[in-house]
Amino acid sequence: MNPFVSFYNSSIGRKWIVALTGLVLIAYVIGHLIGNLQIFLPEHEGIRQINKYGHFLHSLGIGLWLVRIFLLACFVLHIVTTIKLAAENRAARPERYAVTKREKASLAGRTMVVSGLIVLCFVIFHVLHFTTHTVAAAGFKDLQPVPLSPYEARETGWDVYHMVVAGFHNKAAAGFYILGMFLLCSHLSHGFGSFFQTLGLNSKRTAPFLVNGGRILAWLIFVGYVSIPIAVMIGYLK
Repeated sequence: MNPFVSFYNSSIGRKWIVALTGLVLIAYVIGHLIGNLQIFLPEHEGIRQINKYGHFLHSLGIGLWLVRIFLLACFVLHIVTTIKLAAENRAARPERYAVTKREKASLAGRTMVVSGLIVLCFVIFHVLHFTTHTVAAAGFKDLQPVPLSPYEARETGWDVYHMVVAGFHNKAAAGFYILGMFLLCSHLSHGFGSFFQTLGLNSKRTAPFLVNGGRILAWLIFVGYVSIPIAVMIGYLK
């Protein structure tokens, strides 16, 4: 049997796949957040930097799509493997034990599969919204990117700043973005603890710090991401 298939078919192998694909996705989420938060730089620097960030990503050409395909593959593998593990755990667990443990399980832990699937839907919408502009083409004309002046266009390409502002003026789009980030960070708040446990880094002494630190980081990520649509809706970014 293929070693990878054999590894994937084992319970510990699936847990490692969930942990490692989760680590890749967390690294992307943090890196993308750092790029996005440049929008808050003072005066016109925020506009220039977020546009340069967008231009840099698109300048990667096919490399950007290879990264996207890799991230999507990690995302799908993460969700599918999580579902398999959840199904196996449910099948192996006696009903009375399940009821007893449910009282101690967090809401985030009990809804990992559902939140993961909703986050996948959110990611698809986000790509259609800001990457391919398919949502805009379907009727939201105000979400289309606004070209810069000839000089600015040579420097940064599309006016990503005003595209983001126009996009989040749509309250439905902004609301779905906030909901998607809430579910993502709820998923992360539980996932951090599971990640350290899978890698064998948890102990009675370190577990509280790792779990609580992971939760704090997850909700800091949430605050960072949702600060952008909120800033648009209250008129701070315009």
